[in-house]
Amino acid sequence: MKRAIVIKSLSQQVIILLFIIGWQLITGCHSHPSNSSPLSSGKDTGGDTLQSCCTTVPSRFQNAFAVQDANDTLAGSTQGMVLIAGGSFVMGGDSIWGRPDEFPCHVVNLSAFYMDEHEVTNIQFREFAEATGYMTTAERKPDWKELKKQLPPGTPKPPDDVLVPASLVFEPTKEPVPLNDPSAWWSWRPGANWRHPMGPESSIEGMDHYPVVHVSWEDASAYAKWAGKRLPTEAEWEFAARGGTQQIIYPWGNTPVHEGKPKTNSWDGHFPDQNTGKDGYQGLAPVKQYAPNGYGLYDMGGNVWEWCSDWYRSDYYSDCVQNKITDNPQGPKTPWDPDEPYAMKRVSRGGSFLCNDQYCSGFRVSARMKSTWDTSLSHTGFRCVISANSGSLE
Repeated sequence: MKRAIVIKSLSQQVIILLFIIGWQLITGCHSHPSNSSPLSSGKDTGGDTLQSCCTTVPSRFQNAFAVQDANDTLAGSTQGMVLIAGGSFVMGGDSIWGRPDEFPCHVVNLSAFYMDEHEVTNIQFREFAEATGYMTTAERKPDWKELKKQLPPGTPKPPDDVLVPASLVFEPTKEPVPLNDPSAWWSWRPGANWRHPMGPESSIEGMDHYPVVHVSWEDASAYAKWAGKRLPTEAEWEFAARGGTQQIIYPWGNTPVHEGKPKTNSWDGHFPDQNTGKDGYQGLAPVKQYAPNGYGLYDMGGNVWEWCSDWYRSDYYSDCVQNKITDNPQGPKTPWDPDEPYAMKRVSRGGSFLCNDQYCSGFRVSARMKSTWDTSLSHTGFRCVISANSGSLE
């Protein structure tokens, strides 16, 4: 029997409004249709055809920092990166867990590029922040005049004690809860940011080699430009995650995540209340703790979601097929998410330490996540790429 999951999403706007109007939407990690193996059935098909989209990108925060120019020392350096030779592959869902926006599958041709072998770490991001004085979105006060542009008309203004520098922090629940209310495990926490991942009393001391989190798409893009790099396109990310092999479900192959030795940092147990830590970690893990994929890339599944450059549209793959968009696709020109039609969303990939096969299977190579470009969370980071040939994808 063919099955599909309806994608909903999590954004900071939603969590803020949960405090004042009880608006509940599903998070970007989605309840799975069953506990069966993804190898037990055929592909799903689907995809909505949507007609409208947002057209302007508001600057959500007061005194937003301009993206810094490239660091002369780092610009063009491929140290710590892996060369991906490029080529052709079939992009899209390839198991019963494929969601509607992962279809139709379509052929993509990519030029060669270099990709960071692991996610950007705290020590790397610290160098950027100290060199430029950059403040992340989570460290800035939200500007309600700009924020409301991404919300339905008439949305009431949150109280002033909510509109403060903050970020979204995951907390396990004490007992099983319905999975259609992300506010049960996500909280809008004042003072949470990349330096203080659990709130103002926490720190990243001793965590230099953990992936930086609580970074928005804007923050990731700023770092990438400073480092002389860029964020990967969604197509580049999926091609790299497949590690040179087409018929795989996960970056490590087709073996379900909890069978055999640990393959990635994921949720072990019943989400969101019980995590056994079977893989060695109950939260974030340092980079490079598990075997790399076929290209020598670490953590392409699990640990943290990774921002891509593309806008999100649920019907983009259909558009690629219809308009024969095959060579180095850059994503849609404008975003559209029917769950939050006013929100300006970007794509992230790879799953996180909160994913498991019984809940969301976000670490599948074709799984897509959508969040507003100014959202920051305790399970989202990024890695960068550099085009191998001048003029390619620049």
